[in-house]
Amino acid sequence: MGRTSDAREKILTAAQSLIELRGYSALGVAEICKTAGVPKGSFYYFFESKEALALAVIDEHWAIQRGDWTRVLTGDAPPLERLRQLFEETEAELRAGQQSCGTVSGCMFGNLTLEMSNQTEAIRGRLQEIFDAQVTMVEAVVTEARGRGEVGVTDAHEAARSVVAQLEGQVLFAKLYNNTSSLGVLWANCLALLGAHSPQVPATA
Repeated sequence: MGRTSDAREKILTAAQSLIELRGYSALGVAEICKTAGVPKGSFYYFFESKEALALAVIDEHWAIQRGDWTRVLTGDAPPLERLRQLFEETEAELRAGQQSCGTVSGCMFGNLTLEMSNQTEAIRGRLQEIFDAQVTMVEAVVTEARGRGEVGVTDAHEAARSVVAQLEGQVLFAKLYNNTSSLGVLWANCLALLGAHSPQVPATA
């Protein structure tokens, strides 16, 4: 049982790395298995298709990211501070990835949305669920900030969609230009989007 679980994890890890590097469409099962160091038969033991593997990669990546977002957005700090921390951690993660491999990998969900949303309904549906969940998490923070009189938006849901879209768009630009410097404006832009009454909320050095 342990060996089969190890093989599945190796396939998932290899697939995620390759998807982040080159995208989904260009990958073949043989390449994934070669990178994972497992026989091709192992792939079909765990996954009925490449699409099924992609869905598993998405789910595993989201489980980790959702844990990070939950930790940050439901913490003890004031709501705007928690939102700022989410942006800072996103920026730090992308910078670390760039230093490690030389390029900005961007957001897996955003990358797959651009590549796959018109090709497979299953992947599109899963990505929609993830972005909806992100918006809901941010919406809770915006609602809390509005209750404290810190933001001026009247529709917390649409404001949260704008915040998530801005985050995703700036990450896309960082990937396109292979430059994370544009991420530095995220917090100021977020405050503007929310009509924040406390623009002096400090950013960490």
